[in-house]
Amino acid sequence: MKNPSLMKFMVKSLLWMLILAFVLFYPMLISFYVFLPLLIGLMGYIFIEGIDKGKWIQVLLPLIYFINLEVNLSLPFFLIMISVLIVYILFYGTLSHLKKCRICTPLLTVFLIDVVYLGILLSYDFIFSTSSIVLDKILLYSLIVDLLVVVVL
Repeated sequence: MKNPSLMKFMVKSLLWMLILAFVLFYPMLISFYVFLPLLIGLMGYIFIEGIDKGKWIQVLLPLIYFINLEVNLSLPFFLIMISVLIVYILFYGTLSHLKKCRICTPLLTVFLIDVVYLGILLSYDFIFSTSSIVLDKILLYSLIVDLLVVVVL
């Protein structure tokens, strides 16, 4: 007979290895395959939930993901983090009042994170006369997939 605690430990270890591999390698895949969604809103929501619940692993993993994504895509450094913190400070407190609608808070939070990040990134590009992103259908696709992933989870 197999030891149930050993099986539980092995499953938990495998899950953590998969999560860590996703955080470390998915941003690298995005730089090669542009059709993969950025998942900025999802990771931002996980970050905000980690701050709200005091779970530091939920804060640390999205932070590593954000830095890795910005480095791999040559985006302005810490701009995603600033956008997520702006949404947390300005909007998340009022969104948490929607407790009866369990899907409303995550959906609106992810949407606001994506929109605020896009607005700040476009402002950054305008101020410094650079071109970080090209607005096209791939960015809209990324936003839609981001929202769908939050609905599924």
